[in-house]
Amino acid sequence: MRISTPARLSLRTVAVLYLAVLLLVPLGLVFYRTFQHGFSEAWGWMTTPAAISALSLTLLIAAIAVPLNTIFGIICAHVLVRGRVRGRAILDALIDLPFVVSPIIVGLALILVYGESGWFGNWFINHGIRIIYAPAGMVIATVFVSLPFVVREVAPVLREAGEEQEEAAATLGASWWQTFRRVTMPSIRWGVAYGVVLTSARALGEIGAVLVVSSNVAGSTLTLPLLVYQRDSQIGPEAVSGAYAAATELIVISLAVLLLMTLLGQRREQVR
Repeated sequence: MRISTPARLSLRTVAVLYLAVLLLVPLGLVFYRTFQHGFSEAWGWMTTPAAISALSLTLLIAAIAVPLNTIFGIICAHVLVRGRVRGRAILDALIDLPFVVSPIIVGLALILVYGESGWFGNWFINHGIRIIYAPAGMVIATVFVSLPFVVREVAPVLREAGEEQEEAAATLGASWWQTFRRVTMPSIRWGVAYGVVLTSARALGEIGAVLVVSSNVAGSTLTLPLLVYQRDSQIGPEAVSGAYAAATELIVISLAVLLLMTLLGQRREQVR
């Protein structure tokens, strides 16, 4: 069915207006409110000890969660595509659990397991390890909510690549590590890279599950999204200005991730 030119232009206009109302206008308002009193004031809010600590903790949690989920994602994708074991359907369903379970529920589940009165909480506390209301619990929550992305990006690429080259390498005497490093990994590298970017975006912006297991103490368990939430909850114009400044930091990071994701997406399509 062919669409006439006026109808096509109307659809494009509606799409642009829809995106403008939902995305561009709110983002533009955040930037305006951040710098309406000058760059120096906004920079002052961005460089407070609480803001610097929150940014550092956010990057640290992402630096731990992303590599863990990358390794796990590659292994799981290989099991789902190449594996011949029972229970693959169950594993496939469990991987999508973070997509369907509310992050708040994830945080509450972690408290039930690792809290002081949880299944394993007392054991960890007795050994000097605090998980809930500590960075360790925030890392676990972030790992859980960002778990599926690498798997879901690598599995289709691995399936499309087929097994012929891997079987040929094994026939020539290559070990499993040599086969993975020289055959499998080059064929899935763009899928891995795209999954890493998506995982990073989710890890950097996660607030729901992290909010439940965090004590929200500046300099200790306060991430950048939690800082925005905390400042926005306070009363007074100064707190609101601080919230907009922290939100601008998150927007800049998100735009950088979006740009990288777009470039990797184009590269991946060219390879295909």
